[in-house]
Formats: sequence, structure tokens, C-alpha cells
Amino acid sequence: MLPWKRVLRPLAALLLTAAVAVVPATTAQAADSSGGGGWNNYSCKPSAAHPRPVVLVHGTFANSVDNWLGLAPYLKNRGYCVFSLDYGQLPGVPLVHALGPIDKSAEQLKAYVDKVLAATGAAETDLVGHSQGGMMPRYYLKFLGGAAKVNALVGIAPSNHGTTLSGFTRLLPYFPGIEDLLTTNTPALADQVAGSAFLTKLNEGGDTVPGVRYTVLATKYDEVVTPYRSQFLSGPDVRNILLQDLCPADLSEHAVIGLLDRIAFHEVANALDPAHAIPTTCASVLG
Repeated sequence: MLPWKRVLRPLAALLLTAAVAVVPATTAQAADSSGGGGWNNYSCKPSAAHPRPVVLVHGTFANSVDNWLGLAPYLKNRGYCVFSLDYGQLPGVPLVHALGPIDKSAEQLKAYVDKVLAATGAAETDLVGHSQGGMMPRYYLKFLGGAAKVNALVGIAPSNHGTTLSGFTRLLPYFPGIEDLLTTNTPALADQVAGSAFLTKLNEGGDTVPGVRYTVLATKYDEVVTPYRSQFLSGPDVRNILLQDLCPADLSEHAVIGLLDRIAFHEVANALDPAHAIPTTCASVLG
């Protein structure tokens, strides 16, 4: 039997991720979410240098503001039209989202992409998502016609093949209360457990669809989506990147890689504009 500390550590990590999301949200929501500190500007017109708007897709327990307080300004300052949506809301649960059924969340993403394309006049968008937000768009691409409207998907610590939470999910059958919490009260968590019916459907027949470029950014210190290599995709037009291969000194874990990690941000910019990519190193934190 595993020691209690080892059993509870992954669950604590998940709850810590939620706490990281909630704290900024309470202050950031005071900002105009339609302006979002400079993004979600529907009068923004993509430039010749950056012809596609970027849609940011937050992770579980997050929202359209808190998840992107670092990356959205980073991309906006580089000349991109940047947008972000809220999805997967549950009734009576404020501030933290991406908890509803993931297939329904993908329908929300579909509607939002259509809204952004209509506002900007662009033919395609690029998607950048953290955690669930890096995996959920694949349902949109594969089953909801998204491949015709998306040029690239960049997943930051995405739950592409689910998570074991460092082995914790294998114990769920022994804790019926927790299993009920996942399946009934927070469907998105159940959908992200390795081997779930949702993930089986999503990954059956291949991880990718033609016409879309895929980039996955992972950290070996991820304690939420485990094992970290389960984040990687197989297929053509896929680039799987371990941050520590670019900068061994990068110690970011699951939450930090999406919130603050400028090594990851630099590689996102490279993925969005591969023709002008600059090699990412530890010095990229200064860029």
C-alpha cells in the first residue's frame, strides 16, 4: 500500500492548481474582461505579419483572464490579435470554469472561433491552450469541423491522453465518494482520467487531423498531467517539446508553465510563426 503522503500528493497538486487559478481571478475579473488588459479587442485586425488571430483556451479550474495574465500581453506586444473565452461553466460555480462535459465545451469553442473570425475577417485562427485547454480543441478539430478554421494548435501541458495524477486515479474505485464527485459534479475531471470514454473516442483512429500543425509543450516536473509524456501527440505535422531540452534550468510545474514561463511563451511564439522562429534557450526569458 502506498504511504498516505504519496497517495494524497497528486490530489493536493490538483487543488493547488485550482487555488492558483482562483487567486488571480478574484482581482483580474475587476478588469474589463472585454478588454482583458489589452486583449479581446474585437476591433483588432490581423496584420500581414500575423494574419491569424490567436484564441487562448484556459485550463481546468481557470477562466479567460487569470490563465492568460502572462501570455496574452506577451503575444499582444508582438503584434497578434489575441482573444480568450470562458467555457465549461457549471451553475453556481463562479470564476473557475472548464468543469463541464468536454464535448459541450468544444461546442462553445466552435461558436467562439466563429465569432472571432467574423470580427477580424480572418479565414483561420491559431489556438493556444493550457492543460484541458490544450486537449479540448482537438475534439473541435476532429468532430466539429474545426480543422477547416484552424491553422495550428499549441498545447501547453495538455491532457491529450489523460492523467493518472501520479497513480492517484488508479485508486478511485476504492473511494466511491471521489469518483461520484468526478463523474457527477465535475464531468471534465472524469473526462480527463486516463482511459475515460471521452479520451478513447478522441484518440481512436489517430491523434491528429490533416491540415493542422500541432505543437505540444511539456515539463518533466508536471504533477497534474502524468506521466508527462502522455501529453505528446503522434502523427504528421506534430512537434513535441520538453522544456528541459531547451533549458535544463527550467523548473516549471503544471500551473507555472501556463501562467509565467517565458521559455514556454517564447516557444509558443515560434510555433505561431515558424518561418521566423528563433531558437529557444534559457536566455529566452529575457526576450
